[in-house]
Amino acid sequence: MKTKNEEMSSTRVTLLRCSVLVMMLVGLLPVRMSADDIIMRNDHVMAATRGEQTVSVPQQLNLSLQEAQRFAVEQNRSLRNASLSVQEAYAQRWQTIAAMLPSVDAGYSYSNYCGYSMSMNMMGQSIDINMPNVGAWNVTAAVGINGQGVVGALLQNLAIDMKKISLEQSETELRGNVMTSYVTILALRSISQLLDSSLVNIEGLARMTQAAVNVGAAEQTTADQIKVRVNTLKNNINAQNRNIELAMSSLKVLLDVPVETQITLTDDIDHLLSPEAVLTLLSENFNVEQNLNYRMLQKNTELAKRNIHMAGWAYGPTVSLAYNYTKQNYYGDGGMRMTPPNLVQVNVSIPLWSSGKRAAGVVEKKIAYEEAKNSLSEMGDQLGIQYQQLRYNLSNAYETYGNEKENIEVAQRVFTSATEKFRWGTSSNLELTNASNDLISAQSTYVQAMLTLVNAEVELQKFLNNK
Repeated sequence: MKTKNEEMSSTRVTLLRCSVLVMMLVGLLPVRMSADDIIMRNDHVMAATRGEQTVSVPQQLNLSLQEAQRFAVEQNRSLRNASLSVQEAYAQRWQTIAAMLPSVDAGYSYSNYCGYSMSMNMMGQSIDINMPNVGAWNVTAAVGINGQGVVGALLQNLAIDMKKISLEQSETELRGNVMTSYVTILALRSISQLLDSSLVNIEGLARMTQAAVNVGAAEQTTADQIKVRVNTLKNNINAQNRNIELAMSSLKVLLDVPVETQITLTDDIDHLLSPEAVLTLLSENFNVEQNLNYRMLQKNTELAKRNIHMAGWAYGPTVSLAYNYTKQNYYGDGGMRMTPPNLVQVNVSIPLWSSGKRAAGVVEKKIAYEEAKNSLSEMGDQLGIQYQQLRYNLSNAYETYGNEKENIEVAQRVFTSATEKFRWGTSSNLELTNASNDLISAQSTYVQAMLTLVNAEVELQKFLNNK
């Protein structure tokens, strides 16, 4: 036997199938959409209100860039809120549709007249009529529909589409932020490794120079100057380590994992910033229909067009149909049974005159539609120009990155050479200091060029709506 909840669920499904059939007949739902599809969507929306299950996160995560992006999409709470917003739009649409579907209400009322008798004078004679206590069961079925209600349901479809586009925008933005944080961490780590190797060399020179001072073969000023270089490199290394921790914390926020979670990045920075990836992105053709901002404005233009229909249907009639069944039980003798058990009502309301208010409303919506079309056309032209600019930014950023990568390799070789020459006494302390400063400057410029390249790549991916 079915449980009470199963019976209620079965009844709800039956009523929903009947309602869907009615909406198909009036054209609010496409015929290709089955009742089971609507039921499944409805259950999906209702499931969103039952709370979410707690997802356990491992203490150790080994993530490539694609795995990190996928993990963020599945785990990030802000993105889940955007997904729930889509489900909320489905629920709002169903409320709009259900307002035009049949509704049934039932009730029971009890009246006690406290022994009152009604007196009537007929043909000179007084007649007393007892007023017995009355209990009445009442069932009312009603349905009402007008053109504005139908257009309103269609507008809800547009609202759902716009929510979905907004969800795509949030997901694309999240993927881009994850990529930026991921590459930033790798870039800072690579610079930290270079600084560590430079520190080992300069500390060896500092010990050697101090030993020479102790035997009287060098001046203390030279040893002090090299010690300043050591401390400067240590400060730079500490700053880089703090920046790495900060970037890792930002990545954990995007992944929505606890702060104590250990994350290992498995991708290599040279692989992520490979020439093949950049050239592939630069070679992609731009289709304005794929741009999320353009698609959103398209939906906004369609919404403005539907608003004209909404305003026009203010001239349309409103038709309502109601059926009422009443069963009265009299507790006592007497009384006048004047309430009919069955009542059918049909109402048609037609607006006639509003002093031009409705006409002005239609004109207003037409003007808004023309403005929306102009904005859409203007955006199409602007996006073409923006695409060329983003391609230029990426191409320029990649060339700069290549040059700075070569510069840091040259600066590293110069510093190593200056260190060896100073070790054997063939270069001055000034040459060593200049080589050290040039290396630190080249490292800073290299990191900035790397981040500029990543940002340019992310911006073009978002523009092209690449996943």
